[in-house]
Amino acid sequence: MSELVETLREGRVLVITLNRPERRNAVDRALADALDDALNELEDDPGLWCGVLSANGPVFSAGSDLKAMGDYSTDRGGEYGIVRRQRTTPLIAAVEGPALGGGFEIVLSCDLVVASEQASFGLPEVSIGVIATCAGLFRGPRALPPNIGRELILTGLALGAERAYQLGFVNQLVPAGTAKDAALAMALHICTNAPVSVQASLEAVNRVLSIEDPVGWDATAAALARLGESDDSREGIAAFFEKRPPRWSGR
Repeated sequence: MSELVETLREGRVLVITLNRPERRNAVDRALADALDDALNELEDDPGLWCGVLSANGPVFSAGSDLKAMGDYSTDRGGEYGIVRRQRTTPLIAAVEGPALGGGFEIVLSCDLVVASEQASFGLPEVSIGVIATCAGLFRGPRALPPNIGRELILTGLALGAERAYQLGFVNQLVPAGTAKDAALAMALHICTNAPVSVQASLEAVNRVLSIEDPVGWDATAAALARLGESDDSREGIAAFFEKRPPRWSGR
């Protein structure tokens, strides 16, 4: 059986690849732990100066595996092993196909984004009566124009890669099947720079950008508490597993 997360060293770059394509790279306990291990290696090895995060299969990640029942946090990385991680080593997301829900939140946890023309980004949680709990509610509107962030959150519809590039969320838009190679090329270029300068600069930028994160986490917790054990939340999840349209009650 193949590993849930593959790692490959290319010079001073660590290429990390999610490898659960049969489940659309949905994150459960085992995948979160494997990703956490890979990111620990990236951050702790002084010989690694940049990372690339990619995925096998047609879907980058569908986010949370609902069967995991929320059991996908790690001590060091938080949700999915990455969402609350404190990093100084740059990490580039290489996205082929949809990055939805927690998959989009994983991308939002990276520093740069290279996407193929077939990539898309979305927060479809409202379509099953839940909310984005892994920073999507505040990192999405921060990384995109606020109204576009609200659109993703409120409609549940996905944003195509070309539009995401036009809006400045995607750094490089590349042909299908080439996102990993393009991200690796960017990472190798970053490694031509002084590593201490890169790391100090990234730490400073992320410190400023994340200054309001505590407010975002509190707001997310308040929204989750309001949702609580609502009838619609139970109905949405049941409809998802039963593969039928949900019947909302507004309660």
